[in-house]
Amino acid sequence: MEKDLRQQETSIIKITLYGPESTGKTTLCRELAQHFNTVCVEEYAREYLEEKLEQYNTICEESDLLPIAIGQTQLENEALKKANRFLFCDTNALVTKVFSDIYYHHCSAELEEAARLHEYDLFFLTDIDVPWQNDGLRDSQEYRDRSFTIFEEALIEYNKPYIKISGNEQERLEKAIEIVTDLEKAKKAGLTSHDFVALYHQQKNIDYIVNQIQNIKTGIPKITLEKPAAINDGIIQFSEDDFENYSSLFDKQIGHYTVEKFVPASGAASRMFKFLSDFLHEFLPEKETINGYVNRTKNNQLNTFLVAIDKFPFFHEVNNYLKNKYPNFQSFSRDRKNFLFIETLLNDGFFDYLNKPKAVLPFHKYEEQIITPIEEHLKEVVAYATNGSKATIHFTISEEHESGFNEIINRVKGIFENEFEKTINYSYSFQNPITDSIALDNQLATLKDEHNRLVFRPGGHGALLHNLNERDSDIIFVKNIDNVSHNNTLSIAKYKKALGGLLIEKQQQIFDYLNLLEDSEISNDSINKIARFVETELFITLPDTFEELKNEKKIQLLQSILNRPIRVCGMVKNEQEPGGGPFWVKEKNGGKSLQIVESAQIDVDNPSQIKLFNSATHFNPVDLVCGTKNYRGEKFNLLEYTDPETGFVVEKSKNGKTYKAYELPGLWNGSMANWITLFVEVPIETFNPVKTVNDLLKPTHQPTPRG
Repeated sequence: MEKDLRQQETSIIKITLYGPESTGKTTLCRELAQHFNTVCVEEYAREYLEEKLEQYNTICEESDLLPIAIGQTQLENEALKKANRFLFCDTNALVTKVFSDIYYHHCSAELEEAARLHEYDLFFLTDIDVPWQNDGLRDSQEYRDRSFTIFEEALIEYNKPYIKISGNEQERLEKAIEIVTDLEKAKKAGLTSHDFVALYHQQKNIDYIVNQIQNIKTGIPKITLEKPAAINDGIIQFSEDDFENYSSLFDKQIGHYTVEKFVPASGAASRMFKFLSDFLHEFLPEKETINGYVNRTKNNQLNTFLVAIDKFPFFHEVNNYLKNKYPNFQSFSRDRKNFLFIETLLNDGFFDYLNKPKAVLPFHKYEEQIITPIEEHLKEVVAYATNGSKATIHFTISEEHESGFNEIINRVKGIFENEFEKTINYSYSFQNPITDSIALDNQLATLKDEHNRLVFRPGGHGALLHNLNERDSDIIFVKNIDNVSHNNTLSIAKYKKALGGLLIEKQQQIFDYLNLLEDSEISNDSINKIARFVETELFITLPDTFEELKNEKKIQLLQSILNRPIRVCGMVKNEQEPGGGPFWVKEKNGGKSLQIVESAQIDVDNPSQIKLFNSATHFNPVDLVCGTKNYRGEKFNLLEYTDPETGFVVEKSKNGKTYKAYELPGLWNGSMANWITLFVEVPIETFNPVKTVNDLLKPTHQPTPRG
């Protein structure tokens, strides 16, 4: 390429306007430069051709194109000396190249190379939705409209990063300003221009993505545990009379509230059957027996599964299916029967349990009836999440499994409504794609798939905060899909309603105090009473300097503490189940707060932190009731009460490539870090999760023996 056509290297972000004539390039270029207080590189061709027309009374010829491109490049290089962060260019060599192709059906090698090699951080392709303006040098509106496609095809052919800009003058400017601002953020985060354009077209929030990248690169600060929460030290202990009284309070007050149950239900069953899946992949039937495999791999869960195989609720259906499929099934060896049973259960198209959500799988057997978690939750919702004759339940699900949910709910909904004399309103939501996390490779560059597209992964169960934020009920019970019990609905309902009763009581007190704090005549005694309530009943530590503050500052602080969403969390005694627990956590401001913490959030290389974590007396069973409206009846924006620094950086693999991604703060961990939090000890019978299929053998999932 000719020396005069070479672009200067620069760290300045260069944006060029691009498109047919009379599409608003010059106007937008000047307005952007003015907004960002920098330089606009005007169109050299206009000055060049006007001078030629005046001197020689001739219009543009093919021989003019290379001088125009050279002049434009020189103007651009000179402008870089004055540019401030950005340089906006009214045109570029690719525009000249396209004109050459259109008018002369070919292009010089020098101009072709300049068009290919000249780089800009972004091309704004100006749309043809603005009025045509004839200035004496332009061709025609018909030519402009017809050539637009040619201009866009050139961008694609030369792999230029571009965004089409449309609308009236003001709309274009506002949109372009936002795009340029986001582009600068993306470039600073190490994203390429093509990455940015891809994110733009996927409607990703750049601030969100940049924050993810920063977290991946720098790591997530670890939580510092102060001590485990314990009875009378962050955990409230109720007597049976207390549970009865708060349950009764809930029943009396619930008519004044809207209430629903929120069930995270998108979880796949793959982990539930992992040890069976491992067996199918690792077993060597030609070389060993199943017993030999168990001894070789120490897969003792498999042995437990096979010994009690006939106690699973799906046993008879799978067994009968195999008998019909294989006429000689009864004559097969025990090992072959067991292998075929597991293979059919997980992989056969009729069952395919490995790829289904837990929600639709058989969990419990009632005489001859097989019940799924969906049905157990429907039975529960009519027991406590009701307003009069209406029960409301919301499931978060994966979109591809909606038909499976519909099939079950439509089959049993009418039966339950008749049995319990309640109308069941149900709804679904899917995880919002905006919460997906961008993946970075080992060099911390964006990971691409085989089609050169950015790779994203789900943002973890913290993504469900967006779903929860869309719910409009006054009181929302939260419970995981796999935490159900066989024939224990009424007992569970009592404890759930008791948590709801406590929430109603404390929320009413909070609302009363917030109204009182708005009274300009509030007394010192009232302020001190509210402060004591905050510390003794909400377990929120006020700063040591609180007493030294003026009343105005005390009121502002108490308002900021009390005017937040509230959650009451059931806690069970620690039985060494995997997961998080209740702790007092050190805050950045030197205070402490009650949080649900998981092992991934602490420094596992710090022996004292590990010791504190392992000394927890209680465990988080994900048994929550939430108040998400303020004292004026307005919904809180729950996204404002999360702590983004409590997310997770995870390492995964895809198609043999390892990568890192950011997971959002857990829904009941960092996503609720800035809520008012109360912990209440609840009986272990309320906690019956099914993490592996063998959990279905526990007494709480088996039919009650007759006797």
